[in-house]
Amino acid sequence: MNKLTHVDQKGKAIMVDVGDKENQLRIARANGHIHLAPETIKLIEDNLLKKGDVLAVSQIAGISAAKRTSELIPLCHNIVLDKVNVDARVDSTGVKVVSEVKCTGKTGVEMEALTAVSVALLTVYDMCKAVDKNMIIDNINLTEKIKK
Repeated sequence: MNKLTHVDQKGKAIMVDVGDKENQLRIARANGHIHLAPETIKLIEDNLLKKGDVLAVSQIAGISAAKRTSELIPLCHNIVLDKVNVDARVDSTGVKVVSEVKCTGKTGVEMEALTAVSVALLTVYDMCKAVDKNMIIDNINLTEKIKK
């Protein structure tokens, strides 16, 4: 196992110094899913939920979350993002969310991609909680990390 990068020799949390690293194209992709009742899926498809267009709102929430990741995760660097894409689609068991985040920088964008998916799914949950009491968010994972 590799050494942990966010702790010093005494075990105290630190923010990694990336000042000497070269800027590189960095891309991360993540996805996740929320299981919904068939009736809830139908309401989303027909855009009949009282809070509005679940898919559109969750996508916007995911994009906004990616941009604020360093405010949410204490040791994440505040980085300039070149692109954030969040796609939320209904499938046979609920809603699947996929994110892609790109930057040209000194550190990766994995946390931004994961945060985008997580907040998009939480938004679906929030918008559907009045009609579905058995939702389950699961399978949030990083699917790809590229550094060029």
